[in-house]
Amino acid sequence: MNNLVLYRKYRPQSFSEIIGQEHIVQTLTNSISAKSISHAYLFTGPRGSGKTTIARLFAKAINCHDLSSFEPCNKCSSCLEIMQSKSMDLIEIDAASHTGVDDVRELIEGIKFSPVKSKYKIFIIDECHQLSKSAANALLKTLEEPPGHAIFILATTEVHKMIPTIISRCQRFDFKRLQISEIIKKLEFISKKENIKFEDSALSLIAFNSRGSFRDAESLLDQCISFSGKTGAIKTDDIKELLGIVEASQIAQLVDYLSQKNTKDSILYLNSMADNGIDLQEFTKTLVFYLRQSLLLKINPDFLNLQNSGLSDKEIEKMKNQTANLNNKDIQNMLELFIEAENKMKYSAIPQLPLELAIVDITYEEV
Repeated sequence: MNNLVLYRKYRPQSFSEIIGQEHIVQTLTNSISAKSISHAYLFTGPRGSGKTTIARLFAKAINCHDLSSFEPCNKCSSCLEIMQSKSMDLIEIDAASHTGVDDVRELIEGIKFSPVKSKYKIFIIDECHQLSKSAANALLKTLEEPPGHAIFILATTEVHKMIPTIISRCQRFDFKRLQISEIIKKLEFISKKENIKFEDSALSLIAFNSRGSFRDAESLLDQCISFSGKTGAIKTDDIKELLGIVEASQIAQLVDYLSQKNTKDSILYLNSMADNGIDLQEFTKTLVFYLRQSLLLKINPDFLNLQNSGLSDKEIEKMKNQTANLNNKDIQNMLELFIEAENKMKYSAIPQLPLELAIVDITYEEV
């Protein structure tokens, strides 16, 4: 287990370990207890929110040989095989690399055969929105009349790209984006297990930059642990330098210049960020995130709190002072221009040029 990355090493092995998707856990565990299992499920939501983790947990529970209420025992041969990715009755398919109709036909042929040693043969199809139209239609026929031993769990981050007829044949579960406090809770648990000490603000900084994804947060934490060599506490400054993470205070400084219509200092500040090695793509993502929170705060102060913003009291107070001098349309305009700039940066020979043009649009005043 020591050579596993953190998001695999600390993947929940029981429903009680799931953080942040309690509404889905309750529904699934109730159906397991009541022995009311559907033939097809659709898990949709942001990446890193636990879709495939809960899919595997559900598969493990309904095939457990010694099931107690709804929690898998994690000791029987079925549970152990699933945990070790050796179960012949759990088939996981990445639709991103198996998009063709021939791949689905091969899957359909396999469905006809009974499970090797379990009650159900379970098919987890990840990123199922990437199936071609012909492959999706081939799958649709099987979803309409599946054999009694087959269960499908479809997972996707883009449910709007799926054909409606497949969606209508599944029980749909919408996974929510995880809150900062939920991610910090998981990071604290892992840090304690790994015997790694962090400054108080370090985990908050990692959680803030994971943008609602457990997997991203755990990957960032993994990098920090590798950097420390497990020899001592990781400092917030070390994390900033190692990961190129952008602080809220850095974003706030640029927003101050923008609010003051100060074109010169805005552009100089942006270029100083680039010269200091800040990833401008990451900087822009964090800027958009910060401006969105500013807009929510301006609309209604109750929309923003410590639990879901990832900001400190001081940073929220700073944001309040900034938004006091701006109206909703000002913030909306900034958001739209920087979202557009973020998209253009991917194809720009000079990465900061789209940002500089956005700054000029925001701060320019006709004389």
